[in-house]
Amino acid sequence: MCGLTGIFEFNRSAEIPKELVHRMNETIVHRGPDDEGIFTAPGIGLGFRRLSIIDLAGGHQPISNEDGSIWVLLNGEIYNYPELRKDLLERGHTLATRSDTETVVHLYEEYGENCFARLRGMFAIVLWDSRQRKLLLARDRVGKKPLFYSADRKRILFGSELKTLLAADGFSRDLDPQALSDYFSFGYIPAPKTIYRAARKVLPGHYVVVSSDGSLCEKSYWELSFQETENCSEAEWCERIRHELCEATRIRLMSDVPLGAFLSGGVDSSSVVAMMTHLMKQPVTTCSIGFDVPEFDESKFARQVAKQFHTEHHEQVVHGRQQWS
Repeated sequence: MCGLTGIFEFNRSAEIPKELVHRMNETIVHRGPDDEGIFTAPGIGLGFRRLSIIDLAGGHQPISNEDGSIWVLLNGEIYNYPELRKDLLERGHTLATRSDTETVVHLYEEYGENCFARLRGMFAIVLWDSRQRKLLLARDRVGKKPLFYSADRKRILFGSELKTLLAADGFSRDLDPQALSDYFSFGYIPAPKTIYRAARKVLPGHYVVVSSDGSLCEKSYWELSFQETENCSEAEWCERIRHELCEATRIRLMSDVPLGAFLSGGVDSSSVVAMMTHLMKQPVTTCSIGFDVPEFDESKFARQVAKQFHTEHHEQVVHGRQQWS
């Protein structure tokens, strides 16, 4: 899962204390149990907790460019990084690892803020440009990866979870009544609001630019379009959906650790398992949760799908009968 955090103090000439970044990092150890990375310099502190998936040996974060002028944190995965990496190498960039994170550093060197629109994946990205003393916070197109921040005239705090901001001194814990109302109305708090007045979420498909003078600007790099541009038959649309589902599954199978699928037996997970079976040489590992309360249990459907695609199926049962009696 991984997690990131950090702080940017606009007028600070001294180095950010590593102890502060470590304290913020400690609140998200559950997101990244494999490794911790910290980078500090005058006015900037970056922290990372890693769950190792790609390039187990070389994917330590934060990662910088060759001269250490640009640093990046990436929570998530860039699915098209092999193609991006190939293009960057052809353009003369030198990459020291096989990690998708390092690709983002050089993509920013090549394309500047337009780099985010070239990424295909799920991500929360923090990018520090020391030459311009500029911080960028970016979130993937549909907001799969979380990214919170809190800014005032002196500094900006940021992190994968609100608790990272709480770990920093001086964060205001005043609640936002409108956000609380939203939670009771919708069951969640819509972006950009959070439960705290002082904190905000980066909007999906957006990035935030923070300059050393304390100015903050949020920009959109992608919007969903509903424009109809093609007139296809039903059969043609079905074939295109199958193709896109297969391609979406394929690019998510990059990993240096074993892969599996959570299988509920519903349309979504069953379709993914079907595509994985088509793409993988070995049997797919599937995992399901059943319940000892019949009206909540769907494990029989998962077993049917597992049998259909000859998966290596694992099932656990949650015992909660007393709770529902």
